[in-house]
Amino acid sequence: MDRGTVGLPGAFNGLVARAAADAGFEGLYVSGAAVSASFGVPDVGLVTLGEFASVIEQVARASGLPVLADADTGFGEAEMVRRTVFEYHRAGAAGLHIEDQVFPKRCGHLDGKELIATGDMVNKVRYAAEASRACSGGAFVVCARTDARHVEGFEAAVQRAAAYVAAGADMIFPEGLESEAEFARFAEHLRTATGAKVRSGRGPYLLANMTEFGKTPITPIARFAELGYHAVIWPVTTLRAAMGEVTRILADLKRDGTVQAFLPRLQTRQQLYGLLRYKPGVEWEWPGR
Repeated sequence: MDRGTVGLPGAFNGLVARAAADAGFEGLYVSGAAVSASFGVPDVGLVTLGEFASVIEQVARASGLPVLADADTGFGEAEMVRRTVFEYHRAGAAGLHIEDQVFPKRCGHLDGKELIATGDMVNKVRYAAEASRACSGGAFVVCARTDARHVEGFEAAVQRAAAYVAAGADMIFPEGLESEAEFARFAEHLRTATGAKVRSGRGPYLLANMTEFGKTPITPIARFAELGYHAVIWPVTTLRAAMGEVTRILADLKRDGTVQAFLPRLQTRQQLYGLLRYKPGVEWEWPGR
């Protein structure tokens, strides 16, 4: 992130992670929404810490890439936030983000969210930063997400973010911004509020969420770079692409009773084996990157 803006596509299992690495991405994102959906449940905090850690381990091992992982509200209060940092680090994540919503949380692009007090979130961030220093010497990235834009207003979101930086957050994730102008304003206002040069390495990193069908307009990563953001996530894109096709194919299969019509759209056996670095009859070795 010090060299340029990093794109982090969502990976909800090891095979998707392997495909993203092969596509040339420099890092990956594990989304709470995508993982929850892949478990067949909504994104309201139903997936456990252990289940998240298992997915993170799959993604990190299969890809060999740095992984930023969603930790929702930290699975509890400050003590659980500390444990979450240790568990995510042990699973292979390079960092996590926690958010300032009450539990059960809501998707950041839905209305009707509620926030915990700023002081409570500050305490969570402090515990996370202390845990990062303990388990990684501070290398594990602590990202604080604020959902205040659509609850308390834009300036409140900036002030919350500044408080989280003061508490030890390495990165700030302003959720639900609605325009390029808002992203630019947020970067500038946070720079002013913290007295930091956001792009200099002396201030907090900034994360942009480029989810589809939400409050943020579709914006290229190059534009986010111009606006002062160090990383961009596409959290649910791979899941939406996969499940869109799965749903269509299942409907065709139910109607026709045969795979013939959509056979050209399927990944071939050879393509799957190539992705897995597998040759039948040859002893398989873990590919790493």
